[in-house]
Amino acid sequence: MIASTHALYRRTPVYLALCLAMAVTAPIHAQDASAQGNNATSGPSAVDNASGDGTSNNPKTLNGVQVSASTTVSSIAITQGSTIATEPQSTIGSTYIQENVPPTGDYTDVAAIAPSVYTVTPNGAGLMEASVVSIRGFQDGQYNVTFDGIPWMDSNDFTHHSTSYFTNQETSSVVVDRGPGTASTLGNATFGGTISVDSLSPQAKFNVSPYISFGSWDTAIEGARIDTGSFTSSGTTAVINLQNGESDGYLTYAGQRRQSVFAKVVQPLGDNTTLTFAGMWNKLNQYVPLGTTKAEMAQYGVNYGLNNDPTSQDYYRYNQDKINTNMGYIGLHSEFSGWTIDNKTYTYGYNHFGFNGLDPNGETPNGTQYGANDVPGQHMRNTNRSWGDIFRLGKDIGPGEVRTGVWYDHQDDLRWQYEFDDTLDTYNPVANPGASTLALAAADRRMNDSLVTIQPFLEYQWNITDNAYLVGGAKYNYFKRDIDAPVNQKTGTPLTYSKDWNATLPSLAFHYAFNSNWTAYAQWAKGYLAPNLNLFYVPNPVVSDSAIQPEKTTNIQLGTTWSSDRLTLSGDVYKINFNNFVQSHKIAGVTEFYNGGGVHYKGVELEGTYMLGGGFSVYANGSLNRAIQTTDNQWNANTPHKTAALGFIYSNGPIYASLVDKFVGKTYYTANAEDDTPIGGYAVANFAASYTFDPHITDVKDFKIGFQINNLFNNTTINYLAGVTGQDSTPLYFTIPARNFNFTVSADLF
Repeated sequence: MIASTHALYRRTPVYLALCLAMAVTAPIHAQDASAQGNNATSGPSAVDNASGDGTSNNPKTLNGVQVSASTTVSSIAITQGSTIATEPQSTIGSTYIQENVPPTGDYTDVAAIAPSVYTVTPNGAGLMEASVVSIRGFQDGQYNVTFDGIPWMDSNDFTHHSTSYFTNQETSSVVVDRGPGTASTLGNATFGGTISVDSLSPQAKFNVSPYISFGSWDTAIEGARIDTGSFTSSGTTAVINLQNGESDGYLTYAGQRRQSVFAKVVQPLGDNTTLTFAGMWNKLNQYVPLGTTKAEMAQYGVNYGLNNDPTSQDYYRYNQDKINTNMGYIGLHSEFSGWTIDNKTYTYGYNHFGFNGLDPNGETPNGTQYGANDVPGQHMRNTNRSWGDIFRLGKDIGPGEVRTGVWYDHQDDLRWQYEFDDTLDTYNPVANPGASTLALAAADRRMNDSLVTIQPFLEYQWNITDNAYLVGGAKYNYFKRDIDAPVNQKTGTPLTYSKDWNATLPSLAFHYAFNSNWTAYAQWAKGYLAPNLNLFYVPNPVVSDSAIQPEKTTNIQLGTTWSSDRLTLSGDVYKINFNNFVQSHKIAGVTEFYNGGGVHYKGVELEGTYMLGGGFSVYANGSLNRAIQTTDNQWNANTPHKTAALGFIYSNGPIYASLVDKFVGKTYYTANAEDDTPIGGYAVANFAASYTFDPHITDVKDFKIGFQINNLFNNTTINYLAGVTGQDSTPLYFTIPARNFNFTVSADLF
């Protein structure tokens, strides 16, 4: 039986009422926009790459939803390649997001279906930060995630908080880009690829769409999307989505409450220029398990996470996150006389208060400075703010186009963590006994750090013929870290230090269109990963940093895509050499970092959808992946040796139904020294169905009922090694969430 935390998460129908009230007071008499559109033109490229012509000489960049052909099969394909891509990409459109992904999900649940992608969501889709999001074996922090073309991350290690920003209802498409891109692909971790998330764009006509969803584990989502239509003489349009969600989660005492607001305004400035304003706000409260031992699974069940015992370090109130985030940008896109200008000025912020028992589900006994039975814990804060700008300029010159630009980003971070007596809710002065204040005596870390990134680029696209083009260029990367820490992480001593690095990354890609349906590409490119902040977690970082170079990859990829009315099919082969692997060792008890070894990646990937007729289609993808560490020839952790998916889709008028199965092959984890633990393979099948109809109610255009069953065959095997306990290094695991369902009702009003 799943324990409940719903006492802390009261249903909030007032929130939905607020959404509807705002909708009703919206400008109902707004003019409808013209068919040729006032939608935003966005994305990191200085050119418009949304052309559906397979012979287009515009290369596919990371613009988000850019389905390469407006064919019938493209509208229902779960994932599909692009006929204008210059490296392997899987585009996942709004149909799959809204029909198949649970309403609580996030971008990681969308990307999970793509070839070579392996994810772990132990509490249910979107109900806890994803523990693993692996692309070909590259882990979170080794690839970019962008929102409307803007790279975002925690600057200390470039990882991403999957539940802390945009929701599925605010997402129009996700592109999984498996490669470092061209010179114009920007970000601190082009190393392993890019997951591009594109936001909603305003619709041409006024519409209000309230929605509500209920599901397993006392899950509920309430919200509304409001599109204004064109409401000024110049064609201004806007969209807003307001949402509230709560769930007890699959794991015991792992409840979540999440509230989100997203808005976008698109303002045309004449015929060739568009100004876009977009912003989001997200508030998240979450109880967070860190994993479960096999002994606890045997005693309490495979979904054991936390408990309701205030004398335990596993007590749910001692293990929680309180996170507030926001993001906003102003985008300008203009095309005139062979010139293209694209600029985004942005900011985003993350404010996280975290609490945990000292050794949840572990063996460390209770006891603090104040009492042998008091519960020890830790309280932390991590807050950051980024300000940045992405400028892109393109000009037709000779038989092609030159593109240049620059990305600037500055992120400031504040981090602290204190040992705590959770029983008394006060500092536990065991970190630095004898310090001048109680807070300093309990401080594990007190740090201020910053990261500045500057990336100018230059590339040229040579249109060799109407069917062939070559894109070549280079990107210069400069990044600088500063730290001012009264109490540095790991060492506990003061540190003030600064270090900068740079790297130049060339790229070359060739694209050829055999005809309007069939294209192919070849790519050679360099990727890189900026050094992690943990290089500074040593007594004297000068010793380590003087010899450290950014981790780099050399990528060679070949691929092809076919897209017609009934069939979309893509395939690629890749070989990636990763070097300058940053490792650490201890000399006379002092940790030092150095470059040593790397990983060799290679594999084959396929994906395709075929329309059988009568509304029926079949979808499949698959990958064979290999990732071997060069120092010891061991298999790289979190790298399945293969993935596969098979799906059957029925889409005919108002009816949609699908049955999709995703298989993840065996992976290896190191729980203890000399202990390589294999996990998997395993498969998870999901069923989804919906029906849209006219209820013949005044001011209600459409009414939609949807139903999802996730993990249809109730596979609850172990799928992830979450870590080890603090005292005895006992492995902690997560399992696949049990069979669960969601029931959703939505409407289009007016």
